[in-house]
Amino acid sequence: RVVMLRMQRDGLIALPAPTRHMPGKYKIIETAASNAEPDVYCDIRELADLELQIVTRGANLRRWNEFVGRYHYLSYKMLPGAQLRYFMMNGERVLGAMGFGASAWMVAPRDNFICWTHEERERGLHLIVGQSRFLILPWIHCRNLASRTLSMVTERLPGDWQERYGFRPALLETFVDTTRFHGTCY
Repeated sequence: RVVMLRMQRDGLIALPAPTRHMPGKYKIIETAASNAEPDVYCDIRELADLELQIVTRGANLRRWNEFVGRYHYLSYKMLPGAQLRYFMMNGERVLGAMGFGASAWMVAPRDNFICWTHEERERGLHLIVGQSRFLILPWIHCRNLASRTLSMVTERLPGDWQERYGFRPALLETFVDTTRFHGTCY
């Protein structure tokens, strides 16, 4: 779908008009569930109940979409293909959100690092999962929270992915906008 839409945008093909329109399908409606909360300052050692909560359909997914749409600098975007979302939780408090999905199709530095051929990349690309969103809510101020939750998700995601999609990923990738972030948590 993504490739065909890109080909149409580039003028290579002409697709038929959609047969139905789904109003509001991709629009995020902000509710009180994602309103800013008072600032929280804490030490990572104070978060004894820190856990990752997998996000599924329904109210949790709508809330995840709201938080990301409202507070992530890239906003919310519908992701194609396989994906998993998590809330970073401390008890009942949401500290942040993470989203993972299909890897980038071609990334020369990654592909050169792996040393695979074009054919090997086509066969193995599904084994790479890309982190598409990483958000610590703007009112949460806790040193090392990013590193801790990234460590937690690298342990948990392969099993969750296996359970949902029937295979275990071999590699996680992400991209850091170095004009905005240092990427030190990675």
